[in-house]
Amino acid sequence: MSENTINNRIHVRNNVSVDFLTKVAILGAVSFIIMMFEFPLPVAPSFYKIDFSEVAVLIGGFALGPVAAVCIEALKVTLNLIFHGTTTMGVGEFANFLIGCAMCVPATLMYQKVKNKASAIKGLVIGTLCMTFAGIVLNYFLLIPAYVMIAHFPMDAIIKMGNEIYPFVNGKLSLVLACVTPFNLIKGVAVSVLTVLLYKHVSPILHR
Repeated sequence: MSENTINNRIHVRNNVSVDFLTKVAILGAVSFIIMMFEFPLPVAPSFYKIDFSEVAVLIGGFALGPVAAVCIEALKVTLNLIFHGTTTMGVGEFANFLIGCAMCVPATLMYQKVKNKASAIKGLVIGTLCMTFAGIVLNYFLLIPAYVMIAHFPMDAIIKMGNEIYPFVNGKLSLVLACVTPFNLIKGVAVSVLTVLLYKHVSPILHR
């Protein structure tokens, strides 16, 4: 292999890396901006807030792959911590990253196998289900206990917030099943619909 060929390959690889990082940075910034527009849903306590920042993560993941999706998700959360700080001792931001990846990684992995609309929709359905299941497991075993321990927020107070929505909520498990599960399902469906509607309009820019 000639020296010119090696240099050309290195040049192409460097260009691809710069292009990838640039697109990830832009999408991370867009996702961060979208994340600022968050609001609670009546199905869950008010500290659970929905936003549509995963739309930018999914679009990036579909165009650039699952690694890009994780990078965009991480950049979004990092920017939010830098500019807005945290009111949850970092637990909410960590939760946002884990739950976001639980949807976006399976969805983008599925799309990478066959890049068509049917595959995208199938990936989004699987991603929504994965996010919902991850939300149950992570909230029950990790996130809620971590918030109680780190933020010194009483578990009884959290359960009471769920009980005010659903009178049958009387413990951590019923709180997670009754409140967190529908919350993540609603978010997953809403994010999926927006992604399907927007992707074909945005993807030509990302593939340049």
